[in-house]
Amino acid sequence: MAGVLAVALTVSAAAVAQAPNAAALAKTVDAHYNHLQSLQARYTERYRGMGMDRSESGTLLLKKPGRMRWAYDSPAGKVFLLDGKNAINYTPGDAQAQEIPEKELDDLRSPLRFLLGHTELAKELTGLTLTLVKLEDGSVGYTLSGAPKGMDAHVKTLALTVDAKGEIHAMRIEEIDGATTVFSFSGMKENVATKDSDFVFVAPKGVEVVKGEKPI
Repeated sequence: MAGVLAVALTVSAAAVAQAPNAAALAKTVDAHYNHLQSLQARYTERYRGMGMDRSESGTLLLKKPGRMRWAYDSPAGKVFLLDGKNAINYTPGDAQAQEIPEKELDDLRSPLRFLLGHTELAKELTGLTLTLVKLEDGSVGYTLSGAPKGMDAHVKTLALTVDAKGEIHAMRIEEIDGATTVFSFSGMKENVATKDSDFVFVAPKGVEVVKGEKPI
């Protein structure tokens, strides 16, 4: 037992010794995503707050510059997309889909759009810190945390869990009111083929697209 503990402590100490600092790892993440043109991944979204504990899942598609589509399969038919100018949010059963200019967007999914722009995490997140974590496969990972610029009225911290190559495995957002949303990603496919139509919202019959209110 003492031998096992000694090995564990040695491995832990080695991981700490080899860990990059926050600024260096942020640059690794920048380099990993700045060369991409598109990205596809499966995601699970879990929200805890306001007396709720809700999980949803689906497929995320990103395309440079700044386009994204969150296609939910749970609940089926729900979609959130950025078409390069506007954000559109629609939930099945609603009579309306909300459209908001991208520059006015303050949505918890929006931080990921910088991944396919010119990413500079050290500038996107103030007070950047790094901690060691264990990834699902048992390997050593890291969490980069900070306050996202432009979202300080609602968001306290944004934390990205990444591996040594700079690939993002999860994103955790803690809001000012204490609510948390965690996005977990899997099955990453880089530079996948995309169509312009992937980022165009086609309203179901009887659904009206209306201008949403600017976030307070």
